[in-house]
Amino acid sequence: MQVNYETGLLNEVEYHFSPNQDERPDCDDITGIVVHNISLPPGEFGGGWIDDLFLNQLDPTAHPYFQNIAQLKVSAHVLIRRNGEIIQYVPFHKRAWHAGVSCWNGRERCNDFTIGIELEGCDDKLFEPAQYQQLASVIKALCACYPQLNYTKIVGHQAIAPDRKTDPGPFFDWNYLDSILNNKAG
Repeated sequence: MQVNYETGLLNEVEYHFSPNQDERPDCDDITGIVVHNISLPPGEFGGGWIDDLFLNQLDPTAHPYFQNIAQLKVSAHVLIRRNGEIIQYVPFHKRAWHAGVSCWNGRERCNDFTIGIELEGCDDKLFEPAQYQQLASVIKALCACYPQLNYTKIVGHQAIAPDRKTDPGPFFDWNYLDSILNNKAG
């Protein structure tokens, strides 16, 4: 897996253009990766609801929960589904709208300088091995393309917005991700 530096897209990955993106203040200032989880409706997996949310096409009448979120303008750079399928929504050199009000190492507006990766999941269920493998592959590709990134510049959404967010949650195995990134996983 590789990132095309010119387009900001992963090779061999499906791309769905999200309108929820804009220019970064400094496209050379990509210095962090934020890991999230998402499931729509909450706790349910599969289907196209996440895609619909990121593409501003979520039908508020399709599920009671959607009435509260259908108007949101949000996106991530990448979604990794439970089966390991990757969908990209925003080129990496553009700003995705994933972090909201946030602060990391004294810097606010984390969308300006981070890449947002959503895992299809929730706070109270284990993530799939295929998701960890694909997440590690994406991170490795990002670090190869953007030299200011490295494996120590990865954080969960809860760490940059602790009063608002809990994802990726207690069932996300940071040690397992680290072992894959550092080729220690069996």
